Amino acid sequence: MSIAAVRDYFSAFGLAERILEFETSSATVELAAQAAGVIPARIAKSLSFLVEDKAVLIITAGDAKVDNAKFKAQFHTKAKMLSPEQVTQLVGHAVGGVCPFALKEGVAVYLDVSLQRFDTVFPAAGSANSAIELSCDQLEQYACGFQGWGDFCKGWQDGENISAPC
Repeated sequence: MSIAAVRDYFSAFGLAERILEFETSSATVELAAQAAGVIPARIAKSLSFLVEDKAVLIITAGDAKVDNAKFKAQFHTKAKMLSPEQVTQLVGHAVGGVCPFALKEGVAVYLDVSLQRFDTVFPAAGSANSAIELSCDQLEQYACGFQGWGDFCKGWQDGENISAPC
């Protein structure tokens, strides 16, 4: 999968033109924030885990970190991140471009409440130099395999990166 697959996916909704392609890498939260011209917390980072031999994506705010206790309470297993090879194989996007769009079948996607502080967020769009600006409602609407919102993270409540909720 790639930015082309994500572009095709959003074409069905008339949103392909909203995909941003950058001249520089947006493969990390910091690089994506620089490329998009926003604070790092507004980057919707995709974290890939293995749960019962299936890929699970948790989409969090850029300043959030997965809380192992919260993860275990939700999934009844220890948080085990996918290797880069597993990400490509199970999710369908390479590390740096992982997003909740145009995914392989069976990938479960959860959105973390840390995103709800912002009117819009910037998830990747299938490549290490792309993003798309979406509201939280749109992110929920267009995320493939969407399972629900949850509180999976820590570290973001202490920040000063607060704006109006979605």
